[in-house]
Amino acid sequence: MNAIVALCHFCELHGPRTLFCTEVLHSPLPQGAGSGDISGQNEQAEEEEGGIQMSSRIRSHSPAEGASADSSSPGPKKSDMCEGCRSLAGGHPGYVSHDKETSIKYVSHQHPNHPQLFSIVRQACVRSLSCEVCPGREGPIFFGDEQHGFVFSHTFFIKDSLARGFQRWYSIITIMMDRIYLINSWPFLLGKIRGIIDELQGKALKVFEAEQFGCPQRAQRMNTAFTPFLHQRNGNAARSLTSLTNDENLWACLHTSFAWLLKACGSRLTEKLLEGAPTEDTLVQMEKLADLKEESEGWDGSEEEEKPSSQPDVVEGQELSKSSPETSLMPDCNSWNVAHRRLSVFRSLRHMRQVLGPSAFRMLAWHVLMGNQVIWKAQDMDLVQSAFDVLRTMLPIGCVRIIPYSDQYEEAYRCNFLGLSPHVQIPPHILSSEFAVLVEVRAATRSSLYPTLFDDEQSLNKYEFIVTSGSPVAADRVGPTILNKIEAALTNQNLSVDVVDQCLVCLKEEWMNKVKVLFKFTKVDSRPKEDTQKLLSILGAAEEDNVKLLKFWMTGLSKTYKSHLMSTVRSPTSSESRN
Repeated sequence: MNAIVALCHFCELHGPRTLFCTEVLHSPLPQGAGSGDISGQNEQAEEEEGGIQMSSRIRSHSPAEGASADSSSPGPKKSDMCEGCRSLAGGHPGYVSHDKETSIKYVSHQHPNHPQLFSIVRQACVRSLSCEVCPGREGPIFFGDEQHGFVFSHTFFIKDSLARGFQRWYSIITIMMDRIYLINSWPFLLGKIRGIIDELQGKALKVFEAEQFGCPQRAQRMNTAFTPFLHQRNGNAARSLTSLTNDENLWACLHTSFAWLLKACGSRLTEKLLEGAPTEDTLVQMEKLADLKEESEGWDGSEEEEKPSSQPDVVEGQELSKSSPETSLMPDCNSWNVAHRRLSVFRSLRHMRQVLGPSAFRMLAWHVLMGNQVIWKAQDMDLVQSAFDVLRTMLPIGCVRIIPYSDQYEEAYRCNFLGLSPHVQIPPHILSSEFAVLVEVRAATRSSLYPTLFDDEQSLNKYEFIVTSGSPVAADRVGPTILNKIEAALTNQNLSVDVVDQCLVCLKEEWMNKVKVLFKFTKVDSRPKEDTQKLLSILGAAEEDNVKLLKFWMTGLSKTYKSHLMSTVRSPTSSESRN
């Protein structure tokens, strides 16, 4: 994260001052940050923490070096600084942490070495301890502008037995130019900076109580009430933060905390590049998640009523999956989650085609693409579930309605994928219907066991698959164009399973775009049939199977897309343009 974190202090003698700041460097270290080789007894102590290599680099400087550094530094002169305004000694080069993962350096010192950064930090420091203060003078606040950057500031008090009011005023500020990023990081920064403040206040409180116990200042000040306040403190007006907390390693600890804060805050939010508009599957998933959230809120706020007494709880769970097919899209809500299966029997469409055979697979895939009901009868629930997981990849998410396993037949309007136990009776008109296909999984005889190609799949060796339908697909039938392309991809052994999956995504998106055009042409614009036929010819979907496929896939369009088209048509500007 390209930001600067700084600790500021309101000095009673010199006003707002920057005590300590940590910045991110993507380039070689500046000269004032302690460049050069360090060896011997002054070699830095290194430690690893969260992927950051910390180097506390301290070396002795001659008075000439200290003078030259002070003269070139944009910070205040030594004469304008007291113990309360100073953090690092004059010969201290600062602290540096190296992030090995990103090759970024986190550098800490009292003031930024760059004059422009020094000016920005100085102005933020003054504003955080003067005019930009929340009620009570202690707490977080946000301010800034495009020119001087945006600031998250958290002011707080540190106990001091020698200070006016027995406390001193500090602030921790985070400065960056990205306003949106800083605002989105508010909860994270507030929690972590509040933790740093609590630690500082806790250490200072222990020192304060020990000093008050040894020499109570309140009674002493009451006895010298008429003595000028600055004189009665005997020159102890300025005390360093290390003295207030009794922690000699305070600045090293603050450097570690600030460096981690910058790294963690930059890692928690990532940018995601979206190329083009979201796909229909993405929109449908978002809509289904929103519907599930509303349903869950309704269930939490109401009591359970009108439970059917004639059906067990298991059937209620099936009804939930039937009425909410979107549960099959989300692993956390799906009762038959892939992660909880004992075995994923069908690994891919190519695997299923090898198991069922080319002709049986083509018949099954044709019915899936046409929107007909696909019924699997098997004793092994995992087998049925894996089959549905593989077959559903050929359809848009909005067209998928699954009842994974049931003890009774369900009508086609409720689901287009239905899993049944072997003893369930299917109505005769369904078995003879051209709008349904049945896959029966039976125990395989010894002579029909699958060849050694599937020896690693022990579950497949136990079954034989019989695919029947009232409308078998003829071998010489052309079929929908997308089915032919899917089979061509599956039979191409040069394509891996992952590549075939990406081909499926592209094919579905291509045909969903045709569905969108057809929907707008027929449902929104209400064009005549002659024009529709011409459009289908242009789209390359004039064949009967392609038309059926487009009509079925039209049911999978998202509500967002449909409402957007309808609102566009109803708007006055669109009507004027059409006239």
